Amino acid sequence: MNIFAPIGRAFLTLLAQIGGLTMFMVSSVSSCFRPPIYWFHIARQIMRIGYFSLPVVGLTAFFTGGVLALQIYIGGNRYGAEAIVPQIVVLGITRELGPVIAGLMVAGRVAAAIAAEIGTMRVTEQIDALTTLATNPIKYLVVPRLVAAVLTMPILVAIADSIGVFGGYVVSTESLGFSGGIYLKNTVDFVTHQDVTSGLIKAAVFGFIIALMGCYNGFHSKGGAQGVGAATTNAVVSSSILILFANYVLTSVLFSK
Repeated sequence: MNIFAPIGRAFLTLLAQIGGLTMFMVSSVSSCFRPPIYWFHIARQIMRIGYFSLPVVGLTAFFTGGVLALQIYIGGNRYGAEAIVPQIVVLGITRELGPVIAGLMVAGRVAAAIAAEIGTMRVTEQIDALTTLATNPIKYLVVPRLVAAVLTMPILVAIADSIGVFGGYVVSTESLGFSGGIYLKNTVDFVTHQDVTSGLIKAAVFGFIIALMGCYNGFHSKGGAQGVGAATTNAVVSSSILILFANYVLTSVLFSK
């Protein structure tokens, strides 16, 4: 029976991690609705998470939209269906690629930064100092990042959607011979409010996941610089996996019909 001992230990460790994450999430969410609210820290995190992520999100969305238009044109050309390029581009960008690509880019940039910052505070005992000074570290460190991520991710995704559609427009009109007016008309006529709002709902959930995993891994880091590095890696990997999982679940719920 000793061969099953490692499996049992791994399973128990997994359950402990899930339980710890759940308790941390409940404590963080409940703290969002209790005073005091650190508005200055929320505004600063909005700048760090949202504004400074615009370049990487915008560039990624532009090239994603261009490549999507090119691939759809090549595939549709086999069946004489090149005209569907604008419709599929706007559908793919607003429903899936905009939120997911933006979420993964922000996870790589923001989750790592949050985990490194809070992890450094943990190993240098700055979080313990906050507790000693009667300051709740959850409200001071976690809540501003959670609120800022949930507020800014939909804005980032809305911008990414616009830039991604524009990237498809540029490639289609400059390289594929589409008429600009007809391309825009087909795009506007095909897209619906549900396509856009579903992507924004996904974006808010992805923002919550990114901030939560960054804060959780940073809060529970240990072992000096090596522990901070491990926490940073775990934050990016776990947030990316959870984003893809949440995207599948949300797509199943939002488009169940």
